[in-house]
Amino acid sequence: MKKTGTIITLVAIVVLFGGAMYWLWAKNAEDPVVYTSEAPSQQNIVKKTVATGSIVPKEEVLIKPNISGIIDEIFVEAGDQVQAGDLIAKVKVVPNVNSLNSARNSINSAQTQVETARLALENQKNIYNRQKELFDKGVISANEFDNAQLTYNQALQRFNQEKVNLQGARQTFEIVKTGTTSGLGTAANTEIRATVSGMVLDVPVKVGNQVIEANNFNDGTTIATLADVNKMIFEGKVDESEVGKIKEDLPLEITVGAIENEKFDAVLDYIAPKGVEENGAIQFEIKGSLRNIDTTTFIRAGLSANASIILARADSVLAISEALVQYDAKTQQPFVEVQIGDQEFERREVELGISDGINVQVLNGISKDDKIKVWNQVSKPQGF
Repeated sequence: MKKTGTIITLVAIVVLFGGAMYWLWAKNAEDPVVYTSEAPSQQNIVKKTVATGSIVPKEEVLIKPNISGIIDEIFVEAGDQVQAGDLIAKVKVVPNVNSLNSARNSINSAQTQVETARLALENQKNIYNRQKELFDKGVISANEFDNAQLTYNQALQRFNQEKVNLQGARQTFEIVKTGTTSGLGTAANTEIRATVSGMVLDVPVKVGNQVIEANNFNDGTTIATLADVNKMIFEGKVDESEVGKIKEDLPLEITVGAIENEKFDAVLDYIAPKGVEENGAIQFEIKGSLRNIDTTTFIRAGLSANASIILARADSVLAISEALVQYDAKTQQPFVEVQIGDQEFERREVELGISDGINVQVLNGISKDDKIKVWNQVSKPQGF
């Protein structure tokens, strides 16, 4: 029995040894890794970051009424081009009963004051005439006559002022009742006109809507929104991780989702000094003015757009794929392996420039004729 166990042990050792030798033989029989290589090329390297936003007019003007009432007529619609002074709408005034009664009472009070001033003027005129006759005869002194004349002039001045007050009360009554008056020109008018030239972007009211004039306590009702669509800007937001990389006057490339195969040039004009938290991240508002907009391309206000902010750019420079670069484990200095023979490579330190994340500029270390080892290539799956 003991001899049989020894034999079994020896057989097991022989089998294991044979299996190991077969594994080594199979391993040596595998094809060796064949590395390919790539040559550097002349490329344009652009380092950029992307901001999302929309295209909006540089300036929007809100047209508001200067008197409260009801929209009687509207003469424009969204998309129309208007010039400054063009008629936008007409407002029909619905007088307030309390204001109307107050204005009517003001007229009555002013008429009373005019009549009182008229009677006083007639009385002073009679006194003046008597004093003048006495003065001409030498009965009274020049000082007494001057006092009479002064009093008469003051009465005349007061009468004229009371007539002006009466006219103002009547104009106020007309404004309250009809919304306009001939005596004040355009100071109070039911005709709403464009204050600037441009395109009508929106007319948020309809005939019959009630509108409120702008005052210290209310912004007033917007009747129309005007803007110059030839002066558009990109308005978007960038993350706090990117805001430190950008600055004013950097070039932008704007792509609009609704306009395919076309890019618009812009310049970064504004970066918000304060960020706003959105969905747990701090966002900073940016604005960029579009330049040289093609007049044949109509960019509608509010279109979604992306802005590529050009952080750095190098044209026609020697570049290689970012994947070909290796980094020393200790010094973290970049290097590549250059082919010097059949499957023979040597290490070369390189100085890198800007990178777009795919390709990187090479400043020193290699030439355009070198072949760079593809060191991290994917192995070919077995069975293919």
